[in-house]
Amino acid sequence: MSMDERRIGVYICHCGSNIAGPVDVAEVTKFAAGLDSVVVARDYKFVCSDPGQELIKQDIKEHGLNRVVVASCSPRLHEATFRRVCQEAGLNPYLFEMANIREHCSWITEDHGEATEKAKALVNAAVRKVYYHEPLETKEVPVKPNVLIVGGGIAGSQAALEIADSEHQVYLVERTPSIGGHMAQLDKTFPTLDCSSCILTPKMSSVGSHPYIKLLTYSNVEEVSGYVGNFKVKIRKKARYVDEDKCTGCGVCMEKCPYKADSEFEAGLAKRKAIYIPFPQAVPNVPVIDRELCVYFKTGKCRACEKFCEAGAVNFEQEDQIVEVEVGAIILSTGYNAFDPSPITQYGYKRFDNVFTSLEFERLCSAVGPTSGKIVLKDGTEPESVAIIHCVGSRDENYHKYCSRVCCMYGLKFSHLIKEKTDAEVYQMYIDMRCFGKGYEEFYQRLSEEGVNFVRGKVAEVTDRTINEEEQGKLIVVAEDTLLGKIIRVPVDIVILCTALEPQPDAEDVARLFSVTRSADGFFLERHPKLDPVATTTDGVFVVGCCQGPKDIPDTVAQASAAAARALAMISKGKVEIEAATSVIDEELCAGCKTCIMLCPYSAISFDEEEKVSRINEALCKGCGVCAAACPGGAITSRHFTTEEITAEIEGVLV
Repeated sequence: MSMDERRIGVYICHCGSNIAGPVDVAEVTKFAAGLDSVVVARDYKFVCSDPGQELIKQDIKEHGLNRVVVASCSPRLHEATFRRVCQEAGLNPYLFEMANIREHCSWITEDHGEATEKAKALVNAAVRKVYYHEPLETKEVPVKPNVLIVGGGIAGSQAALEIADSEHQVYLVERTPSIGGHMAQLDKTFPTLDCSSCILTPKMSSVGSHPYIKLLTYSNVEEVSGYVGNFKVKIRKKARYVDEDKCTGCGVCMEKCPYKADSEFEAGLAKRKAIYIPFPQAVPNVPVIDRELCVYFKTGKCRACEKFCEAGAVNFEQEDQIVEVEVGAIILSTGYNAFDPSPITQYGYKRFDNVFTSLEFERLCSAVGPTSGKIVLKDGTEPESVAIIHCVGSRDENYHKYCSRVCCMYGLKFSHLIKEKTDAEVYQMYIDMRCFGKGYEEFYQRLSEEGVNFVRGKVAEVTDRTINEEEQGKLIVVAEDTLLGKIIRVPVDIVILCTALEPQPDAEDVARLFSVTRSADGFFLERHPKLDPVATTTDGVFVVGCCQGPKDIPDTVAQASAAAARALAMISKGKVEIEAATSVIDEELCAGCKTCIMLCPYSAISFDEEEKVSRINEALCKGCGVCAAACPGGAITSRHFTTEEITAEIEGVLV
């Protein structure tokens, strides 16, 4: 038998009742059996099951099939499965085509007749397309044994330690002067009420001293090139103006510096010097000079820190360094930004002294915070009542539609801390209480027994306009209590806003730099929300932690370990297989217009200045077809999606 003779096998999946409910699979199978070049057509309960796979393998051998079509669910779920089945049966995996008759058919209509007819059309299209498929060969490229991790919070630190413990080199880049991220700012963690610093600091110390981790703090990734297994990364290590090797961490330079600014770590509730260490447990524990604040960089005078530094570590001549590294995989763990509630003017943030965001209150509670852990008003007195307002910026059509997941739980944690440290009445103003994790519901029950007042309803405003003597000198929280069915006014001394977790302000720039996509809410998009939650559409680049979406510390740590495992699996193997269905340029037809270069979303096309033609790096190409569609001279062919194949598929749908 010659390969010129097409012998196609068609398999219609019931998918339980997902497909077989709306679609008459028997009728579709009968229809498929009558199509040109179809040798065998079968329907089966679950084609993706082991017996279903064996059925295909057996037919390939017994009937001499050289093309296979499976009509079932999304190719995103099982295309790789059925390609592997074909390969194991001795058939080139690219002589396979998948028709989606679930998401594109049975799930979108209740009309059985229409569903069946559409299923026939989709099967016909797949059969016509697979007729023109050609065998393609995958290639393997070597993998660099190192990993780059961008972001040194708990996610980045966890992933770094997992990989470094296997004795693979990790480059951990953090743009602030110290690793630790937002977790370092927290007082205690829910629901166990562990001291956040106590459980984080040992990890930070391990990261700082690990022989297989190269820590690059106060640094930014400037350029990324290459492809899976072979990324080249350019990192700018900004000048600290303090020699890390000479510094002894004595702190004299900070004592003598006369200039102050709001401390980022203390959420603006305290001051830091122009030369500073972000917090006592910082890693590395080396000061950095803030150029924007330092008077020497403005006027050429002062240099007090240099004069009093006995170790001679202060160096105003220090310059930025460019570090270039080669890595096999990249993990993005750039974290989240805390929503600024200022635009929600009705809550009074920055208008009233005692309205705090959640991060500000975390620092207020901390034993090493600006008030040494005492919960007090701005005038230093202890509060008699506190209101905690949930969903500030979350679940809000005007700001962020999504739930930030952690707000209910840290709001409950605040209740406990307030009750523990003061005699204040606590009011939880919530829409819905979402206690989703292990031990979380129990924590909620515990708080209910501690005498916390739960008010289910949306807060309308926080005001200082009083209507009676009881409200004098208080902040008034006006809310609708949906359980009582009326508007209530609650006079309190402190208001805490449970603010949303949102993407970092530069998320779009970072996404463009690493060629990853973002979801509608702005967070980095994973390849598949269930089956591939840490990979991205760019092979070799993974996302973990809150840069992928709001999550708590346990989920963040678990996801970081998962990404570390994925990266280790890749670099330990030493090679990686790249997609064969890429685009190819006919250099004789290429006019050198560079249209394809400007449009390629994966930067896979370069221009040969000597030959005046464009060339495609197959390791970078994902076969998206943008270049083939845009080429004005028709010089580019998208393998597996040729004009002949697409035309045949369209004709199949329309017949």
